[in-house]
Amino acid sequence: MMNALKNPANRAWVVLIIATLITWYLGEVGAAGTAAIVAMLVIAFIKGRLVILDFMELRNAPTMWRMLLEGWLILVSSLILLAYWISLK
Repeated sequence: MMNALKNPANRAWVVLIIATLITWYLGEVGAAGTAAIVAMLVIAFIKGRLVILDFMELRNAPTMWRMLLEGWLILVSSLILLAYWISLK
């Protein structure tokens, strides 16, 4: 088992499973409010970043490609957060 965790993609996969279980649990218990929404958005951001860096293998890619995809992830996450913030008014 420990040998399998030496591979970065396997470690990322374990983190993705745990993060998915956390967000599932938050939804299952009916977590609501700003803290729950922000927590789920942060978890989604982390999951997206892991997919970009480890499964798309951009961790060691040219900086331009990493910045492009991580910038897109930041933009989309920010727009979702902005839409939520506007909906509170």
